[in-house]
Amino acid sequence: MFYQQLVIFKTVAETRNITLAAKRLHISQPSISLQVQNLENYFGARLFERTRKGVYLTEAGQFLYKNVLKVFDLLEDTRHGMSRFACEQNSISIAATFTIGEYLIPRIVGYLYQVKPEIEVKLKIANTKVTYQDVLEKNVDLGLIEGPTLAHKEMVAEKFWEDELVVVIPYHHLWAKKTSISVEDLRIEKIILREQGSGTRKIVELALKERGLSLDELNITMELGSTQAIKEVVAAGLGITIISNLTVKKDEDLKILKTLQIKEGPIRRPLSVLYNSTSNPNPHVNYFMNLLNDHDKMIAILEADYENPLPPFRSKLS
Repeated sequence: MFYQQLVIFKTVAETRNITLAAKRLHISQPSISLQVQNLENYFGARLFERTRKGVYLTEAGQFLYKNVLKVFDLLEDTRHGMSRFACEQNSISIAATFTIGEYLIPRIVGYLYQVKPEIEVKLKIANTKVTYQDVLEKNVDLGLIEGPTLAHKEMVAEKFWEDELVVVIPYHHLWAKKTSISVEDLRIEKIILREQGSGTRKIVELALKERGLSLDELNITMELGSTQAIKEVVAAGLGITIISNLTVKKDEDLKILKTLQIKEGPIRRPLSVLYNSTSNPNPHVNYFMNLLNDHDKMIAILEADYENPLPPFRSKLS
């Protein structure tokens, strides 16, 4: 917690603006103000002068800022020195957003354990904001996210896959014999969507708007925070949805759900891997990155039978 308070203090000092600091750190303004106040209480000194034009460091704040820079430099040197131990431990730490973490990573890591059993993967599943921040703060080696990401001088985002969002219906729905529908057809159905704030929902909203349909014109009966929960509701015949094609492959094979294309054009989004440009190279991370960028291998991994996992074989990655 104290480290986070120092990060917030440093950001406010450099932006001289609570609002800008909140946007940069993806934290609410009240939380920023509260943490600054906690820090002032801890040191027993006022750190900022508040004015209509912004906030400015007091003499005590200037003294703290200089020392915070020294602390962060020391921490960076420590990270650099400790990186060799991380390599010796053969571990990769990954943060992934929900769709990737629940449906892609298990298959990718499963393959990785076959060909590189000595590598240990530490996985954290969270939303896009948390994943982004974990990479930025070097809490993890890599972040895997869906959709666009924010620009930052230290953040590198590389697309490794393209995901398609499709209409998903119960297998025995009246539309089951169709292969595609128009966005206008969505008006007559009960719609199940991800919750507000979800990256998937935002992309659906923008894509439908581009095709002439607003979410306000749909009969949205449920908003759920889990793709698996949405699939269960759709399978029960309580509505239809628009979610990642990657999440319903097994359900289609088992004849539980069926996917339909959108006549006005597919809804696509990039899947990207994030890493901090100031991080020290790790051979195991590089191997994982090469695996993600080997398109033929990724197709083989993601399309392997569930009952018959992909057997290990040598490739240009080995």
